[in-house]
Amino acid sequence: MQNEKLHEECGVFGIYDRSGEDEVAAKTYLALYALQHRGQETCGIVVNDEGVMRSHKDRGLVPDVFGHGALERLGKGQIAIGHVLYAAKPVQSRSSAQPLMVRHVKGPMALGTNGALVNAHELREEIERSGGIFHTDTDAEVISYMITRERLSAPSIEVAVERAVPRLRGAFSMVISSPTKLIAVRDPWGFRPLSMGRIGEDQIVFASETCAFDSIGATFVRDLRPGEIVVVDPKGERSIETHCGRRGNVCVFEYVYFARPDSVIEGASVHMARQRAGAFLAKEHPVEADVVIGVPDSGLDAAMGYARESGIPYGVGFIKNRYVGRTFIQPTQMEREALVRIKLNAVAATVKDKRVVMVDDSIVRGTTTAHIVELLRAAGAREVHMRISSPPFMNPCYFGTDIDSRDKLIACRLSLPEIARETGVDSIGFLSVPDVERIAEGAHCGFCTGCFTGKYPIEVPAEMPANKFDCPIPESVKNKKK
Repeated sequence: MQNEKLHEECGVFGIYDRSGEDEVAAKTYLALYALQHRGQETCGIVVNDEGVMRSHKDRGLVPDVFGHGALERLGKGQIAIGHVLYAAKPVQSRSSAQPLMVRHVKGPMALGTNGALVNAHELREEIERSGGIFHTDTDAEVISYMITRERLSAPSIEVAVERAVPRLRGAFSMVISSPTKLIAVRDPWGFRPLSMGRIGEDQIVFASETCAFDSIGATFVRDLRPGEIVVVDPKGERSIETHCGRRGNVCVFEYVYFARPDSVIEGASVHMARQRAGAFLAKEHPVEADVVIGVPDSGLDAAMGYARESGIPYGVGFIKNRYVGRTFIQPTQMEREALVRIKLNAVAATVKDKRVVMVDDSIVRGTTTAHIVELLRAAGAREVHMRISSPPFMNPCYFGTDIDSRDKLIACRLSLPEIARETGVDSIGFLSVPDVERIAEGAHCGFCTGCFTGKYPIEVPAEMPANKFDCPIPESVKNKKK
């Protein structure tokens, strides 16, 4: 199912403990566990103990990477930052894992970021032409170069960050550790969420989602404003608002799919937003049916909303195997189809001889949906009506998700009747753009819906250049070398 779903790039967490007596590594571990849904390729933690930074990161899930005494080896400290990553392509080595650590003449720095820059290629080329050498193809390394370059002449790390931000275009919610400070930064357009919390009097925390606060007993304080830089050091916390002023444009898919349902983003409950999406969907695409079911996990809340609004009973239509981890290599179609059956199983008692409304959050490439429908048919469903709690994906995303071209999107290739035939459903209905913009009731922000509409909050490139270091050597160059 991972091949079918849209994926968000990462999740970040940071903690500052003035006492230096608490286990900041352990709290970061628990927070990353809560943010695991945001990234399952790599994870890492950096602990800062009075300017001495220790790091542990690798490919894999949080409990696997931090087994066998890894947390103990990180030791105690005043500051820790953590990161989980999803990458558009499988990560081959731990070098691309974050937090990224750099060492320069003014001391070490660790950085973890969530999102993507639309001008990363341009900035990287500028840095390379001035002698910079890159070890990864990540935006985090580009950002670290920009900050480090400013730090050489800036009086402090926060001034360096403040100077670097205007050069960065796109989505970047990030946490940074200098030898003595924890800094949290949200991009001026507010694409990705970033919240601040508190544990008692001595600890300040930042996270991509509020569910991370719940896992460590932290109290939510507020969301960072778009463009805000928050600095925490022994003197307390302070805010730099030089780049604030724009109304945020949170990716609406945070509410539809990315975020955990128990999180609150910009004042709006993710759980309630998904239920509202389902209710709007029932109004837009009613159908005569016997039962409403949801595709785990993010389709469940929307299915409840659809059932409540339509009056059709809600039922448990699928059981999800919780013990199937991230599958990095699925080389054959047969194995991909088998994986669907391993991860999901239809509940025949719910769907047998029934007209079923199956609610899911999205259909991106269409590679897996047909197999899920087959599970229902095999369990005896008489009719299957698919309802999607988001609009059709029609455009690439430039801000940290893995929609990189239109030719991979089923809605760009096929009409709605053709999608219904290809996936094997009796009918299909998508939520409209106006209604998806209304699901997060009470949210203190606007929304980015560019992947649905093609209208983005900032100018985007005509095409995204490929990483030149991952491209084969051109024949002309090969011949010249001969």
